[in-house]
Amino acid sequence: MDNNTHDNILKAHCFGERSATDYMVKYKNILELLNERLTHSPEKEYLVFYPDSGDVVRYTYESFIGKVTGLANYLLSKGMKKGDRIATFSHNHSDTVILYYACWSLGLVAVPINVSEEPERVSYILANSESRMVFTRSEYSSKLEEAQSQGIPEIIEFDKFDFARFGEGIALDYMVDKEDECLIVYTSGTTGNPKGVVLTQYNLMVDAHAISDWHRLHKDDTMMCVLPIHHVNGTVVTIMTTMFYGGRLILNQKFHTHYFLKRVQDENVKIVSVVPTLLQFLLHTDEDPSDYDLTHFSHIICGAGPLTCELARNFEQRFGLRIVHGYGLSETTCYSCFIPVDLSPEEHYNWQNGFGFPAIGIPVECNEMEIHNDKGEPQTENQRGEIVIRGHNVMKYYYGNDEANRKTFEFGWFRSGDEGFFMYDAEGRKNFFITGRIKELIIRGGVNISPLEIDEVISSSEFVKAGIAVGFDNDWYGEEVGALVMLNEGVPSTASEENIKNTILEYCRKNLPFYKCPKVVIISDSIPVTSTGKYQRNKVKHLFGNFKEVQFKEK
Repeated sequence: MDNNTHDNILKAHCFGERSATDYMVKYKNILELLNERLTHSPEKEYLVFYPDSGDVVRYTYESFIGKVTGLANYLLSKGMKKGDRIATFSHNHSDTVILYYACWSLGLVAVPINVSEEPERVSYILANSESRMVFTRSEYSSKLEEAQSQGIPEIIEFDKFDFARFGEGIALDYMVDKEDECLIVYTSGTTGNPKGVVLTQYNLMVDAHAISDWHRLHKDDTMMCVLPIHHVNGTVVTIMTTMFYGGRLILNQKFHTHYFLKRVQDENVKIVSVVPTLLQFLLHTDEDPSDYDLTHFSHIICGAGPLTCELARNFEQRFGLRIVHGYGLSETTCYSCFIPVDLSPEEHYNWQNGFGFPAIGIPVECNEMEIHNDKGEPQTENQRGEIVIRGHNVMKYYYGNDEANRKTFEFGWFRSGDEGFFMYDAEGRKNFFITGRIKELIIRGGVNISPLEIDEVISSSEFVKAGIAVGFDNDWYGEEVGALVMLNEGVPSTASEENIKNTILEYCRKNLPFYKCPKVVIISDSIPVTSTGKYQRNKVKHLFGNFKEVQFKEK
């Protein structure tokens, strides 16, 4: 990494009059936080896990931290040392939460991997992160073994692993600094392989601190997690934040529309974090909020994908539950801004509906935000540009990717690649809005997808001369994946257009997981490009307008 890039990264961790080491949390590491919870709240319930099958699992702080220290002892017995990477490959489970905290207690780095990833990407992540072990469940072992072409680390199956034999409640005295790395999250970029976002113990704690303060969370409050915990939203907003403020966590293996309100009621949940897709699914159920006692519920946190004014308005009118919209990225640990939770109904409605886009809000205390042009110069009110962020929740760097680091921190701020603007409120605070993306990621249901890897599959189909993936607006997932193709000259003259499209879709299904696979094919005589030959995907989004309301299901 060159000196200029290094200096710009350092600048991006400072803001206002605060230096990068003007720390905003009192804990020297996550283990110290655990020990405080164990001392002051040992019998208090911390974690409740709802599996899709089997009995509900409940842990007090004492029993949970006992499992954490037991697993940490096992990791030490395997020769793990500070800085080593431990991967996870599993659906949501209390075992994974235990593993995260065991890793963080020892200064190890957790590397969560989405079980929907194709084997080649799993193999890349394991190799690139230099993971020494990977924890999974037996149902995913065969898929994990498909990634063994490049060699993978030792596999541990959670459901065949006996936590108890390594002891519980054994005191750990492990010297870990708040600046030590603790999480590498791999996120799709606009080119090739995913990028490893490196987060520190302090990143997680300071963002959890900001989230709990903004949403007025206190030690008797319960949050519910319905999002995958291989993503920072699930990991930081509910797992890390509940531990930080000393609250209670309800963890679901998966989101289920017919259990959502019932569990909010039964477990006295105050706040749930969702992505817009889940709001759309709830709107299409016959669930009646009047059937449940939701008097203890405060609001829904929503972000990580495109939220429209229409969806937010329809949901709030139907369910009577307030949405607190926010914005952030893996690179900023999780959330960087939220709309205020104490707005009057009139103010809330105006910021959500009065500007063409729902506001993403005001920066949280640990960072600042601006709108820059492509030269890194600040823009004025209502002037569009790139959303940039700097502060204590900005990632350490992209792991082993100097080129990405150079571009991302070019002007001493983290450049999001998202377009937006800001408007001042009555108190002179900047309220930010996101209008789209400068970079060409597709965000489907809160998951970032690189269009380039889909392009390669589309274009290798026997009927395709050239083809591109296009993210089009969709009521169910925010964006869905479409394919715009030019046909080659070898297409049989007897083949109908419908058969050609189906053949291309079937080919893609064989070579891509469902969530990345195009759902619609549109045939064209041309694909628009820039003067330098770059595809202009945003210019053809309108061609997929007829599919905005369609829910595409895996066959």
